[in-house]
Amino acid sequence: MNADTEKSVTVIGLGLMGQALASTFLEAGHPVTVWNRTAAKAEGLVARGARSAPTVGDALGANALTILCVTDDEAVRELLGQDDGGLDGTTLVNFTSGDSAQARKVARWAEQRGARYLDGALMAVPPAIGSADAVILLSGSPSDFEAHRSTLDVLGTTTHLGADPGLAALYDVAGLAMMWSILNAWLHGTAMLKTAGVDAATFAPFAQQIAVEVAQWLPGYAEQIDRSSFPAEVSVLETDARAMAHLVGESEALGVNAELPRLIQAMAERAIAAGHGAEQYPVLIEEFSKP
Repeated sequence: MNADTEKSVTVIGLGLMGQALASTFLEAGHPVTVWNRTAAKAEGLVARGARSAPTVGDALGANALTILCVTDDEAVRELLGQDDGGLDGTTLVNFTSGDSAQARKVARWAEQRGARYLDGALMAVPPAIGSADAVILLSGSPSDFEAHRSTLDVLGTTTHLGADPGLAALYDVAGLAMMWSILNAWLHGTAMLKTAGVDAATFAPFAQQIAVEVAQWLPGYAEQIDRSSFPAEVSVLETDARAMAHLVGESEALGVNAELPRLIQAMAERAIAAGHGAEQYPVLIEEFSKP
């Protein structure tokens, strides 16, 4: 196998993210084969040196490494099922969004057909691909990751999470929980301040400062969670619950939706009723861990 073959890569799926992936490989000097259900989407990449495969099977057979970035995992199985034979010996890196159970199911499906499989999550918007700001999470066989690491590293800051192919998807949705929780908290605070004539742009720097400060608590709180021990080093949960009641009351008085703070207040009250009122806030992990 020559050096060009070792560097070559196939990209299947040319939506905005697939386009960004293929473009980044081209810019890094990798020979790239592309395929998309709508062939016209490949034209710009072909003009820059990519090869457009006429069929999925041809795309799979072109290179030892194939990147998948399509609608969902059902689309993955549908496309790849058109040419099972083309999977033998191929390493598939699946950046298609899905949950951890789906990732494990697709991994088994691919491996039964002779493919090696890595599941991935792209924690970045398409314009960030190729920069250090693009967090690329991968899970699956460590040896398969190492075999293609130099190629995958051009996409951003890659991290291999472990042999379980479901881990990348699990990290992805855990990250979404963080993202939406932060944004929702900011939106709630913004809605409250708007009642006093304070605009979102004025509140945003203050909110950003709070978010950064709270993020610094996470390593210490993580140690408590991993030890299942929650000594009150800053405040007790009962004190936090009183502040939650204040937030709920102020929201309701201002005519602002209080559903989210009421939910967290209810979880705190359950933890207190279970005897955890004198412990620190991370003890709520026990409530979050319940179905």
